[in-house]
Amino acid sequence: MKSAKPNLPFDPFALAQAAGEAAVGLAARPAELLEVQMKAAQQWTDFWTGAMTGKASEKPRDRRFSAPEWQDDPYYRAIRDAYLLASQQLRDSVSKATGDNSSGAMARFLLDQYLNAVSPTNFAATNPQVVQRTKETGGANLVQGFKHLLEDIGSGKGIVQRRTDPDAFKKGETVAATPGAVVYENKLFQLIQYNPSTDKVAAEPLLYVPPLVNRYYMIDLVPRQSLVKWLVDEGRTVFVISWVNPGPELKDMGVGDYVLTGIVEAIEQVSKRTGAAPDLFSFCLGGTLAAIAVAWLAAKGRAEEVNSATLIGSLVDFSDMRDWAAFVHESHLVALEEHLERQGFVDSLELQRLFAAMRANDLIWSSVVNHYLLDKPAPPSDLLYWFEDGARIPAAFLKSYNRELLLKNRLKDPAGFMVGDVAIDLAAIETPMLVIALKDDHVSAWDAVYRGARDIGAEFVLGGSGHNAGVINPPAANKHGFWTNREMPADAEQWLATAEKHEGSWWPWWTKWLHAKGSKKSVAPRAPKHAIEPAPGRYVMMP
Repeated sequence: MKSAKPNLPFDPFALAQAAGEAAVGLAARPAELLEVQMKAAQQWTDFWTGAMTGKASEKPRDRRFSAPEWQDDPYYRAIRDAYLLASQQLRDSVSKATGDNSSGAMARFLLDQYLNAVSPTNFAATNPQVVQRTKETGGANLVQGFKHLLEDIGSGKGIVQRRTDPDAFKKGETVAATPGAVVYENKLFQLIQYNPSTDKVAAEPLLYVPPLVNRYYMIDLVPRQSLVKWLVDEGRTVFVISWVNPGPELKDMGVGDYVLTGIVEAIEQVSKRTGAAPDLFSFCLGGTLAAIAVAWLAAKGRAEEVNSATLIGSLVDFSDMRDWAAFVHESHLVALEEHLERQGFVDSLELQRLFAAMRANDLIWSSVVNHYLLDKPAPPSDLLYWFEDGARIPAAFLKSYNRELLLKNRLKDPAGFMVGDVAIDLAAIETPMLVIALKDDHVSAWDAVYRGARDIGAEFVLGGSGHNAGVINPPAANKHGFWTNREMPADAEQWLATAEKHEGSWWPWWTKWLHAKGSKKSVAPRAPKHAIEPAPGRYVMMP
């Protein structure tokens, strides 16, 4: 009797097969296997020599081992170094046995999940902070941590939920709280316009295109971190697209619908209300969609309807997706499509689990240690509050996006992807474009973003930090830094080697770029008119 397929948005059997192929691949390379073994033998000899003589190794750049005991105590230092050495040897072995295809990415993904799980930081007996905490509480931390574990399992959302004050943030009050109004809505989005705070504003309005997987307010966190508030205070008229959280009734909404009924319609509404072509700015998947929208307008002879476009942490060339290639595999796509047929969308919790697995040490195992071993609540974080406030994606959108853009990389071809009757040619865009990548981005690798910028003839800036934190970088914080370079060589590392490093935030540099690409005119402030409801609106509140 044939066993039923599990109701999962991925194929677990493909993961198992990839692991098997990696083992076979290494066995089929006896010379390389011998080389790996000889190198490992020498490394372990060096390790034991250092451990027995008390020679301190260099402190690794790994936040899991930031406690001083990992460096100062010979016992914990030896545990740490043994784990890191074994991890590196296993990664080297699997890399030799696999290629750069999806199966190889799956094997490396599985190995990383295993190595992350068995880190000595995740066990009470081998984590010095947990040992100390257990002594201080007489073991109460472990008892209470086990209680937390049972509660999390019982909630039905799985383990490792971030424990923090549920009332620390509230949409419309502490986050997504910049004053404004919803001035337009349709079945896919609400358009928010923010109240001006200056006597004059730039003639060109700004329109933000967020990704679908999260709510728009990553750019409107608490006031001191709010990019929206900062832009308004800098004399900008800011509009934001707030996507609906789609249910099964919108299962047939595809990429083209989000481009035309979403972005293009929002552009038209902003122009109608301000009398000027907007500067688009966008993030992650929102940037990919924004680029498609600009190309569609250009093909229709309407390029003048957008003054400029800024893409932040966005891919338009999907030839190098790094770890994400593990899930761009035919077996996974078929499993996901069957899953989508059953429910009409991919759920936000499913997407969060995938994103968490890609950053397991930060988003999973740190919570295991804090909640189940140390019994410590997580400090309030507006950024993580936003991250956990996910949204669904319709079935038709995800099917098209996965197959046409991720798998087949259709945006690389001048007529490879169609929106309605229009062939999308990103290279034909003449609108001023700026692409901003983030140096430690785990979602959109900065060098892959750079290659896309070259393909579409955009200017390029590299910000410090990661996918989300690198965007939310207010000037007052004076951190992360960024790099600029007008030259665009073929190699991304060569670009970086000759780039100029700037301290602090890229936000002020960006607004100067916007000013240079605009009319340089100031006009009277524009207040929202014909408001439907106050910001942040209903759509962002949808469960």
